[in-house]
Amino acid sequence: MPHLVILYTGNLEKEADMTALCRDLADVMIEQQDESGDQVFPTGGTRVFAYPAPHYAVADGKQDYAFVYLNLRMGFGRSDTVKEQAGQALLARIKAHFAALYDKRLLGLTLQIDEGGEVYNAKHSNIHPLFK
Repeated sequence: MPHLVILYTGNLEKEADMTALCRDLADVMIEQQDESGDQVFPTGGTRVFAYPAPHYAVADGKQDYAFVYLNLRMGFGRSDTVKEQAGQALLARIKAHFAALYDKRLLGLTLQIDEGGEVYNAKHSNIHPLFK
């Protein structure tokens, strides 16, 4: 954790470089620092995934609307300032990524950040030790 999941309408598949967006957003997450200058999100735990929705309905369906929903899930423990800072940094990168596309087609972007404790959380990874 943290995990950022991106769901987007399939009509964006050929228009948007989602792999580049994933890398950009992972980098933004890794760059975040708290009030003490410590890294907010662990490098080894940072994940960004993007999934196209081949079947979708957006608004009234009368135009070729596109939509991107991004949900960042993180555990408890970060200050409101840090969460706001991370959200603003992510949103800025998202808007920059889609700027040209936004200017030529109808496109909605939503970023939501959720935090919470899991009911069950098991991890088994040999990636985390690389960044200790």
